[in-house]
Amino acid sequence: MLATKVQQWQTQPTTLSVEARVRMLAREKTPLLYSDWMRSLFVHYEVEPAVLQKVVPFELDLREGKAYVSLVAFAMHNLRPHLGGRISAWLSRPVANHGFLNVRTYVKHRGETGIFFLAEWLPNALSVFIGPRTFGLPYRLGQLEYEHHHERGTLQGSVTAKGAQGNDQLRYHAQVDGEASFVPCETDSLDEFLLERYTAYTERHGVRRRFRVWHEPWPQQRVEVVVNEDALIDQTGEWFRQSRLIGANYSTGVKDVRLGRPVCINGEHCERGWSENTLKTS
Repeated sequence: MLATKVQQWQTQPTTLSVEARVRMLAREKTPLLYSDWMRSLFVHYEVEPAVLQKVVPFELDLREGKAYVSLVAFAMHNLRPHLGGRISAWLSRPVANHGFLNVRTYVKHRGETGIFFLAEWLPNALSVFIGPRTFGLPYRLGQLEYEHHHERGTLQGSVTAKGAQGNDQLRYHAQVDGEASFVPCETDSLDEFLLERYTAYTERHGVRRRFRVWHEPWPQQRVEVVVNEDALIDQTGEWFRQSRLIGANYSTGVKDVRLGRPVCINGEHCERGWSENTLKTS
């Protein structure tokens, strides 16, 4: 049945989402986790590639010779394991619902494009403990206050790192066109390049990992964003001082996001956990 489904999806109009669905189910069969990613604001910066590459352990994925970093402010809801039904979902409740601020750039590894996280802030201490040890994610504890009310036409938010001094925070506001539709990105556009990503790469203590995701294409529209304070982002590296804000997108969100297993991609140096060889996913 799986082979039949893959063949059916392969005959659909080619989109990055369709390609990701085929890749995940054909190679990894079932996801590890599900989640909903809602009310998501993407704020994009153009960066000099040589400066950014110094803090990124994977090859940058460039578009017309340009590198990018995006801030993604969103709310995660209903994180739950694929297996275990209501019991496992109930056990996951302490980490199932909270906000995120991701600082991500665009990379590629062995021909597969994806994202690499420079930093992530979230308010859940248990998630901050678990995420780095399982997925290699660069979680940091912070206070997040989001008011993403696209129904009212306004967005605003702030993120402050735990223990931050003075103005070490991110603050922004934006307007949403209440009359405009939320639609998938245009094929081969810069919006698609920046939003439609279905593989994530991480590195922690020398261990490089990859995990794949799949969801329907982001329903989105471009928005005009004003970043009032950005000292928090300056903590992620010298790249930020040599970047420029180029635009933003807002999405109502995607539900039932499939998250694959974190796979070690250090080759023969993978000593424990899932690896490309044991899962045969390469």
